[in-house]
Order: sequence, then C-alpha cells, then structure tokens
Amino acid sequence: MLKYTLKRLIMMIPALIGITMVSFMVMHLAPGEPTDLVTDLNPQANQAAKRRLREIYGLDKPIAVQYLNWLKSLATLDLGRSMSPDRRPVRDKIAERLPVTLALNVLSMGLIIMISLPLGLWAAVRAGGLFDRASTVLVFIFFAAPSFWLALLGMWFFGVRLGWLPTSGLTSLDYGRMDALGKAADLARHLAMPVIISSLGGLAGLSRYLRSNMLEIIRQDFLTTARAKGLPERVVIWKHALRNALIPVITILGLSVPGLVGGSVIMESIYAIPGLGQLFYVAVMGRDYPLVMGGLVIGAVLTLLGNLLADLCYALADPRVRDQAFQAPLAR
Repeated sequence: MLKYTLKRLIMMIPALIGITMVSFMVMHLAPGEPTDLVTDLNPQANQAAKRRLREIYGLDKPIAVQYLNWLKSLATLDLGRSMSPDRRPVRDKIAERLPVTLALNVLSMGLIIMISLPLGLWAAVRAGGLFDRASTVLVFIFFAAPSFWLALLGMWFFGVRLGWLPTSGLTSLDYGRMDALGKAADLARHLAMPVIISSLGGLAGLSRYLRSNMLEIIRQDFLTTARAKGLPERVVIWKHALRNALIPVITILGLSVPGLVGGSVIMESIYAIPGLGQLFYVAVMGRDYPLVMGGLVIGAVLTLLGNLLADLCYALADPRVRDQAFQAPLAR
C-alpha cells in the first residue's frame, strides 16, 4: 500500500505541472493587466510609467519565460509577491486565510456526511414510504434553491428578525475581552449560519445518490444469501449493503475536496468572512496574477489529493479494490 501511495504521489507532479501551465496561459489570455488598474485611474501616468510598471512586475517578458520563472519559484515553495499595493508574499496571505476556510468547509462537509448518510440509507430501506417521499421533496427543494438566496434568507430570518445569530464577520467587537469559552461560543455563533447554509446543497445531492445506490445493492443476490444465513437485518444493511453502496459516494467526496477552497467564495462574500474564497475573488477582480496562481495551485493539489484519498478509501470499503491496486504492484 505504501508503494502504491508513493507511486501515485510521484505521478501527481507532471499532472500538477500540466494544470499550472494551462492555467497560467489561460489567465494571461484574459483582457487587461494588473498595471491597468493603476495607470488607467491616474491621469498623470504616461506610457513610460506603464512600461516601467510592466518591467517591475515582469510582464514585459514572453509568457513562456514568465511561466518558467514562476515554476522555478514554485519548486522552492515560493509563490511570489502579490501585485496589490501591499506587495506582501502570496504565501503569507494564503496562510492567514487558510485556517478560516478550512474550518468553514470541513465543518460543512462533516455535517453533510453525518446527515446525508443516515438520511439516504433510511430512505432506501423505507423506499416508497412517507419518510422517503417527504425527504425527497425536502432535499430537492434545498438542492434547487440557490445558495446565495438561502444565505440572504437566513440572514434576514435568523439574524434580523429573530436576532439569534450574527449576520456577518467571524467574531464580535468584544471578542478580545472574552475568555476561552466565550471565544469558542462566539466563533460557533458566527459560523453556524454559513456552515448550515453551505451544507444544504451537498446534503441533498449526497443523500439522493446514496439512496439510489442502496436501492440497487438491496436487490442483489448476495444480500438475499446473507439473510438466508440468518444474519440480522441490521448487519445485512449496515455491514454488507452500505459498504458496497459507499464506493460511488466516495468518488463524490473525493471530488468535493477542491471545494474546500473554491466553494466558499459565495458564503465568505455574503457573510464577510475573511477566508481564501474572498481573497481569491478580490485577486481575480484585481488581476493579481501571483495570488490567482497561488489559489489555482492549491485547488489543483487538493484535486489530486482528493483523487488519491478516494482511491485509498476504495480499498477500505472494498477488499477487492485493495487486492487489485495494492498487491498487484508489489507482485511486479
């Protein structure tokens, strides 16, 4: 298993290079440059000043040379400096925002898994019943409703009308004067609404997907054999049926790992949460090439790691996958 994992990690390197190369080229094909935001708003900026700014940012070189220089810096884990007025290192900016985004999205994913798996399993076992029909209607309403509309509706109802939860920010004004327990409670109150709202869409999709897989697995002959051997229905469903139905679900969870960064743009913008999603949105609007590329690198790495994590989870869910994937390379 270790040899297989190392092999997959090595194969990620050329894939990452290819992703960054395409992203770098496409980013430079977009109209406008970072210097335009400075020179266009300054009537005293002449052509010489524009050329000087392009030289400072390295935009006067061919795109291939710019990419190779950026790739050399990436090899040393240096993402460059932001083109914003503060000129701070991209790595420092990302490090400041990363814990907030990870906390927001990991909590959302955990809530999705805890609710969608029992919901989809119970709906499949009681297919056609009242619970199945009611849950189907409810989850499809959440799936069809736009997340930004649900966020605004939650702000109005729970924040403005009832006053139960804060409507923006990550902490209160008196956060610094609170004790440890008060700070934890304040963070929980601020994160409650964004976490719940961002979980509704994923909860609906994952629960319906698990229900569909469970309905196919329940009809299989090996479950009939398990029941004929006298196994309790609880063991048949939770140990045999669910384990096989989780394999396609693992694929969805693996592909959702990149959403830990990109999927938080809407929630962080609406609720004014200082996370990576909000940072990258500002970077795109400001044509901040190094910061945009830093976000793309993180998204690409998360995508590749998500695929690897899904493959490893396959082995835990299905021994046949473990035998084919891990034992065969060792035999060669």
